[in-house]
Amino acid sequence: MQSKPFVEIVKEHLESETLNLPVFHPVAVKLQAILSCKDFTIDQVVALIIKDQALTSQILRLANSAFFSGLAKVTTITDAVVRLGAREIASVAMLASQQNSYNSFTHPELKSQSQILWKHAIGCAIGTRWLCEKSGYKQLAQEGFIAGLLHDIGSLLILKVLEGIVNADTERKGVSRELTAEIIAAMHTESGYQMMQKWNLPDVYCTIVRDHHKELTDTGDVLLSLVRLVDHACRKLGLGGAPEPNLMLAATFEAQSMGIKEIMLAELEIMIEDAMEMVTAAA
Repeated sequence: MQSKPFVEIVKEHLESETLNLPVFHPVAVKLQAILSCKDFTIDQVVALIIKDQALTSQILRLANSAFFSGLAKVTTITDAVVRLGAREIASVAMLASQQNSYNSFTHPELKSQSQILWKHAIGCAIGTRWLCEKSGYKQLAQEGFIAGLLHDIGSLLILKVLEGIVNADTERKGVSRELTAEIIAAMHTESGYQMMQKWNLPDVYCTIVRDHHKELTDTGDVLLSLVRLVDHACRKLGLGGAPEPNLMLAATFEAQSMGIKEIMLAELEIMIEDAMEMVTAAA
């Protein structure tokens, strides 16, 4: 029987140099790197995506979904990039990449938990993009979508590690949901931050992954503040756990400091609920 504390086992796996966790698709990561350069071209974006047939197929499916409100079917990545724009395609690629990761679990209980996490991630992504556009930070909308999508990536990472441990230990029947929740609460921000840095993802996202549960003393990091506010909204709606209907968004530090009014926050909740119905229908 394993005598070592379970958290220590998880840490050892996270720190293992041989650990290979398919949490990010390499193409999606390279897209982020290309888009960080001011002089990138659409041809570079297209050439990178079409190297991966599975990702190409998934991007086309998402680009034609009701969620992205396509006017007519696009049949090539070039058409999709022209229609949506290179930066939007990068968001779609990251979305497709993440959807695959959340759907990749084989252990029933962990798969169930991963789907809860996925709903929270997509709710935060959609909500943060919307809030950026409506609260005077439209220029941050694309970054907001990815930041919302990735902010809890450490939770997915830990689920992946747990599945590896459970599958490798035939004597272990599983990990209780309560224990999983405790491990995620204790480790997901720092573990996620370290993984993001290992993948050389932009600092703006790394910081949000690390700090989205820290108490803020100012709202100087606008994107972090908006992600935190949308995170609250998703919790209130029950995306990621039991609903918290008494959570007053207008009373949060972020809403008050940024002057985001109650009516906009009510609209945010409605928009997230409507978008989730659309996403679920398109899945």
